[in-house]
Amino acid sequence: MAHHIKAWEDEYGKSIWKGHYSFELLDPSIRKGRLLDAGCGNGKYSLPLQMRGFEVVGVDVSLKALQILREDSKTRELGIGIIAANVFQLPFMDGSFDIIWCYGVLQHLLLIEREFAAKEFRRILRKEGILFIEVFGKDDMRYGGVEIEPDTFSRKNGIVYHYFDKPEMEELLRDFSCNIIESRKEKRFKGKLYTRHMISAIAKM
Repeated sequence: MAHHIKAWEDEYGKSIWKGHYSFELLDPSIRKGRLLDAGCGNGKYSLPLQMRGFEVVGVDVSLKALQILREDSKTRELGIGIIAANVFQLPFMDGSFDIIWCYGVLQHLLLIEREFAAKEFRRILRKEGILFIEVFGKDDMRYGGVEIEPDTFSRKNGIVYHYFDKPEMEELLRDFSCNIIESRKEKRFKGKLYTRHMISAIAKM
């Protein structure tokens, strides 16, 4: 397993990963279908998505994160499917899902891995299926570090952070019909203003 992928197992061993959280792009009227939470972590999206009525399958590389999700799913009697896998090497048949939810995941992959992930998403989505993606944008306050690929940085914990712009997302999802949305929000920290830049996509087959 690549170092930047394995780093997530170490990260979940330290604490329960929370991070950014948003359902803004999900139409409230969409409440049915088989949904893949691609890079589900400890289930911050899997759990509420299942409670909304979706048949959720969560995949992640961290066994520790999946164990947290498994315990929470059992406690709530939700019956979420849980599988250990990379989002760029998915163990599913073609056309297995109505919806793919991939939030805060592609930004932690290298270029070739992001390309493979996009191909895998297209492969396992059913006809007229929907892909939801959210990633960091280049104007984000956290941009920077030790650059290992263009706009891709490695942190001390080994985790990779890539920062997108709209044209790059359009190119990555070139085989889909896409609506790409950018958001910039200011955050004040110790008296200074910082920008949180996110790029989201709703992609259809």
